[in-house]
Amino acid sequence: METATFGAGCFWGVEEAFRQEKGVTSTVVGYSGGTLENPTYKDVCSGRTGHAEVVRLEFDSGRVSYEQLLEVFWSLHDPTQLNRQGPDTGTQYRTVIFHHGAEQEHAARLSRDAIARSGRFAGPVVTEIAPAGAFWRAEEYHQQYVARGGRAACAISPRPAR
Repeated sequence: METATFGAGCFWGVEEAFRQEKGVTSTVVGYSGGTLENPTYKDVCSGRTGHAEVVRLEFDSGRVSYEQLLEVFWSLHDPTQLNRQGPDTGTQYRTVIFHHGAEQEHAARLSRDAIARSGRFAGPVVTEIAPAGAFWRAEEYHQQYVARGGRAACAISPRPAR
């Protein structure tokens, strides 16, 4: 099993989309990339902690590659929007890939460069790529929110399972 961590706006829809991917064995939503230990949702929404809403997932690399997960990531959001996705604004909604090692970093950079050159998006791709650091699990009511009957998503809708 391997670990991957992605931030693509509100974590509810992002988590649901990754949960549907074959080879993803577990998902957890939380906060990463900030300075406060064990932040709450209220702390993160204040904009003072530096955390992003992220999904940390475990995946079976024999069933789904990290590169395939990167394709899912790019399909879920607009990577040209800095500190926002749709109507959700703030640094917690930034587009970010937290890599778990040199291989993931390399793959993420290649993928980001390819997306930037593709012409798929009108503006420059602003996705941050940084080493995975502390991950703080979000409150239980955020976990698998969509699967438990919550609204479809914040700014994105989960894409169909492959």
